[in-house]
Amino acid sequence: DEIRVDGRRLKTAARRRYLLMYKPRGYITTRSDPQRRPTVIDLLGRAGIREYVYPVGRLDYDSEGLLLLTNDGDLAARLTHPRHGVEREYEVRVLGAPDDEQVARLARGIVLDGRRTAPAEVSVARMTEKGHAVLSFVLREGRQRQVRRMCEAIGHPVSRLRRVRIGPISDDHIRPGEF
Repeated sequence: DEIRVDGRRLKTAARRRYLLMYKPRGYITTRSDPQRRPTVIDLLGRAGIREYVYPVGRLDYDSEGLLLLTNDGDLAARLTHPRHGVEREYEVRVLGAPDDEQVARLARGIVLDGRRTAPAEVSVARMTEKGHAVLSFVLREGRQRQVRRMCEAIGHPVSRLRRVRIGPISDDHIRPGEF
C-alpha cells in the first residue's frame, strides 16, 4: 500500500536497531576512518550486519568495553547529552596506587582545559599482584579521554580502561569483538 498526503508519499518508519558490542582495543569508534584504521563498523560487517547503525558515544582506540550502536537518534541523544546524566562505569587499571586524597580529588573533579570535571564516584576496586590499583569510575559526563586525563593529573597513568556499564546496561559475559 502507498499513503500520500498532498501528493507526497509518506515513508514508513525505519526499523530501529540496538546492538551492544564489546569494543576491543585497537578499533576506532566511528563509522569510517580516513586513516583506514579498523572501526567498530568493520567488526559488524565481518559478522554480516549490514544495517545502518552508528556508535552512541566514544571509546578511544586504546580503550575497550561496552558500546551501544543504533539507528535511533532520539535514544542516542538521551544517552549522550550531559543534561540527562546517564552513568557510565569504567574499570581502570592505573600504574601505582593512588592514596585516599588522590582518589577523593578524582571524585570531587579535576580541572581539565580550564573546567572542572563533574563529581564522580571513584573507588579502589582492588589491587593487582604487581601493586597497581584497579579503580572503579562512575561518570555522568563524557569529555574526550576524560578518565585517562584525570588519572594522569594525579600522577597515575592508565594502563587499561574498560567500560563495564552504560546506564543500567551491563553484560559480564560478552567478550571482545562480540555483540
